Amino acid sequence: MPAPADPPRHPALALPPRPPARRGLWALPLLLSLVFVAGVLLWLRATEQADLEEQRTALVSDALSLETQASARIERETLLLKDVATRLDHRAADPQALATLPEAQQGLHRFWISLTWLDRSNRLVAQLPDVPDGARSGPGLSAHLSAPLASGGTLVARYSPGEMLRQTVPWWLARTYDVRLLDGFDAVIASTTEDRPLEGRQSWRISMAPALADSWLELTARDVVPPWYHGLPVAMVAGFVALIAAITWMLRRQMHGVSRAEAAWRTEAAWRQAMEDSLTVGLRARDLDGRLVYVNRTLADMVGYEPHELVGLLPPMPYWPADSHEEIMQRHLRNMAGQAPREGYEARWRHRDGRLFDVMVFEAPLVDARGGHIGWMGSILDMTERRRLEERERRQTETMAHHARLTMLGEVASTLAHELNQPLTAIASYNAGVMNSMHKLPSPDPVVMRALKRLGEQAAHAGAIVQRIREFLTRREPRLEPCTLNTVIEGGVALLRRELQRQQVQVVLQLDAALPVIVADAVLIEQVVINLVRNAGDALAHQAGERRIVAASSLSADGRFVRIDVRDNGPGLGGLGIEALCAPFFSTKAEGMGMGLAICRSIIEAHQGMFDAADAVGGGAVFTLTLPVDLAVSDLSAEDDE
Repeated sequence: MPAPADPPRHPALALPPRPPARRGLWALPLLLSLVFVAGVLLWLRATEQADLEEQRTALVSDALSLETQASARIERETLLLKDVATRLDHRAADPQALATLPEAQQGLHRFWISLTWLDRSNRLVAQLPDVPDGARSGPGLSAHLSAPLASGGTLVARYSPGEMLRQTVPWWLARTYDVRLLDGFDAVIASTTEDRPLEGRQSWRISMAPALADSWLELTARDVVPPWYHGLPVAMVAGFVALIAAITWMLRRQMHGVSRAEAAWRTEAAWRQAMEDSLTVGLRARDLDGRLVYVNRTLADMVGYEPHELVGLLPPMPYWPADSHEEIMQRHLRNMAGQAPREGYEARWRHRDGRLFDVMVFEAPLVDARGGHIGWMGSILDMTERRRLEERERRQTETMAHHARLTMLGEVASTLAHELNQPLTAIASYNAGVMNSMHKLPSPDPVVMRALKRLGEQAAHAGAIVQRIREFLTRREPRLEPCTLNTVIEGGVALLRRELQRQQVQVVLQLDAALPVIVADAVLIEQVVINLVRNAGDALAHQAGERRIVAASSLSADGRFVRIDVRDNGPGLGGLGIEALCAPFFSTKAEGMGMGLAICRSIIEAHQGMFDAADAVGGGAVFTLTLPVDLAVSDLSAEDDE
């Protein structure tokens, strides 16, 4: 199946490359299969080892058991020989005396080859059977047993170790093992089977001493445990891997084809969406019944609804004012009849939050690909924006008339914040690039990585601070959100810890762990804490002796307010009150601009709180700010709706 050609892409809407993890997703089945195959092979290997260990355990156990039986048999034959020697002590040294003993005949019927009676001088008295030794020795080596006679002399029994093994080894053991007797030089004394190759077979050797000195009993397993890589399972696993590899290759081709088709669709959708969203004009499409079949993002934002909430609705629309339904319905019926003015018409709509705004509506027929009339296409312009901007400009002019210097400084600070955003953004971008480059190294330095991560966090934090201060200086309301006051205080103090350490100032936190979560702008409140702690540190910079700042939080007795106290043991306020300290451009520092406390007071008052300062008991100064616990919860919900 030939792969489809890549669709043309507009350079501005080229989709970002697929993440590496997603690009290689097709290989996941193969990787999982290889993991499974590795597990099967390990299991086969473990099974082989378990079989070998089980065989070795049985081999050792059977060797010990057989050695015990063989030693006991030899000991028993030794006792029988001693019994024959005892009987000969009571008879005269007559060659016929040995032949008449039934015990001697029984020994010859077992595995004795010969029985020899020697006198005190080791001269032959009698021998059974009365034939040369070579005639009865048979194949293999022989061994002997001896027993002394009380009257002097020795009784010697020569026996066949091979026959002894055949009579001693159980039949089931002989079918499982090859049993051999070896001397100290590994020469075979006796064996239960013919010589077989020992390669690949397990064996166990045990000493026969003291029954047979310098002799070894060796058991060799007849069954060979096949290697784990031989057999049907490995062949099936190999076939499985080949099958999975083929399927994976086909899946890869299929996924690449799907990805190219998806990329073409996403490109086309992004192109269309970008064009529609770039418009400052609201667009809506209605069928012949007046049902909304499409709205763009601009129109949805204009009326405060999501596009999916509007699509499919029939009149009356939720953005029609309740007191004008009849009038708007008449106009709607006129438009559906094709009588909408070509130059457009003005209308008043209602935002979701209840506010009214004026719009200009232009209607045009909506046709399909075959030229059939299927509905109406509307373009909507928000006409209240210019009036709102004019009203805002008027309010700003009035504010500037009362606070000329403060407004000028606010504009300078806003411009400075705007200019700082660019280097902060560059810092964050370069930091992200360096971190990505470090991640590609075989072994990146963890110290450098931690430093880069901290740099990125501080750059982001600085950007948030600049943005919030800029918004506040441009007369915007605080961005309310649930926050933990103790966390805000700890964050502000942490940012100044190095500076305070250089000034040899000790910071003590006395935070009430039972504080409730409040609704406030955490960044602005943090800036107030930072300003107060920094001012306290500057006041202590030239003081000899102990330098201490205490930042405390507490809850009022009625539980309605939270309180932050920043206290130092410095020179104090010199009789100045909060009004004088917060006056614009008033500063007790030679290099100060006199705006820090003024901005702090504005932030606290914007949160419906109170800001105060006084000389501390025992020396120093204490700045106090209080915030309501239930601050503007309705304002928070209102901001969420906007």
